[in-house]
Amino acid sequence: MYKIIIFFFSIIIMTQSCQHLSVPKDSRYLSMVGDIANDPKLDDPNFTLCDEKNTKQYHNLYEEMQYEGEKYALDNIFATQFKPSEEAKDSGMIRIRFIVNCKGETGRFRLMSSGYDYKKKQVDKAITDQLMTITKSLKGWKILSDKKGPKDYYQYLIFKITDGQIKEIMP
Repeated sequence: MYKIIIFFFSIIIMTQSCQHLSVPKDSRYLSMVGDIANDPKLDDPNFTLCDEKNTKQYHNLYEEMQYEGEKYALDNIFATQFKPSEEAKDSGMIRIRFIVNCKGETGRFRLMSSGYDYKKKQVDKAITDQLMTITKSLKGWKILSDKKGPKDYYQYLIFKITDGQIKEIMP
């Protein structure tokens, strides 16, 4: 019994002492995994965030798509504007991530593509360039607010492509 009591006190003391340790912040790293840092070579210099250190992550958003008309509107925009190429018959998934700022403007677009096996894959530029152009032209992203006011947030679109045609847009 004596050993059990000492064991539990040891755990409590170790827990308390560990809480006072602090790890110095390294400015080379972003504050959250997956944050999109501004890259002057890629990004519009006129796109600004309300709060660079407090951009809402995907899991903090509401259930529905944060776009006027929701997913139905996005599906219609891509269905009418995307023109499949006769030569580009790639299949795979293309993810475009970006930030919607506190004014409903978008910026810091990043594209990543993979095969259906989730391995990195280069998809024909005739497809990716079109998807990026249409995504950048989207107007109607909702402004998210909390008690303190409008917030910046991350958004993404994943396009499932089969034989050069959009089969599904997620989320």
